[in-house]
Amino acid sequence: MKFSFAQFFGQIPIPVKYNEAKVVDPTYGITMYEKLNFYTGGDSVRNDKKGYACQGWMEDIYETGQTIHKGFYEDGHLKLYKNFYSNGNVERSFKQVDFKRSNLQLFFPDGKLKSDITYYDGKEQIWTDYYQNGQIEYTEESDKSMEYLIYRKSYAEDGKPQELFEMTDPKKKIYSKKEYYENGNIKSEGTMKYSKAMIDYQKDGNWKDYDESGKVTQSKYVNGDEVKD
Repeated sequence: MKFSFAQFFGQIPIPVKYNEAKVVDPTYGITMYEKLNFYTGGDSVRNDKKGYACQGWMEDIYETGQTIHKGFYEDGHLKLYKNFYSNGNVERSFKQVDFKRSNLQLFFPDGKLKSDITYYDGKEQIWTDYYQNGQIEYTEESDKSMEYLIYRKSYAEDGKPQELFEMTDPKKKIYSKKEYYENGNIKSEGTMKYSKAMIDYQKDGNWKDYDESGKVTQSKYVNGDEVKD
């Protein structure tokens, strides 16, 4: 029994049984089904052996017989699915939350959470990556229009902050930004604001820069330009 993926141009036959070494990327995992996920930007359709768009539950396996994919299809598009490592642990899990939102979780081979992504209208609105020890590596959230950030934060594997960027005034789109040295000491801090005209974030207001001994240098910015005394 064989299935095929129908794309906009022609069809590419794909066997049910998969060779693990060929389909599991050591960095990105099992990505071949993402083109069938309309909610995250996929534009392909999966067909059954008769050439019709798949409907209902489908399952694929490794050459060893272990399950690699279980998904619920509607008109050839994935609505709900899980992919699995050959050890049986979930590699990723996708589900619709509501009409606008969906959620994708990625996992390390040992079962620990690797990434948690919430999509809004098909775009990544909230994204969090984790180290294998469970610490947050990176997290960010955008507004629902995806025009500007609400926050963006990154951390070292030991939990020390690397960069913290957070909105402090939603009406004026003012942000606080802090950067840190590897030892956790603060490197710089100040305020920024979002410029809709520039589609960018600009330094605005008082800033402090610290050398590794802790000595501070102060400066002031207006619309991204430093103001000299």
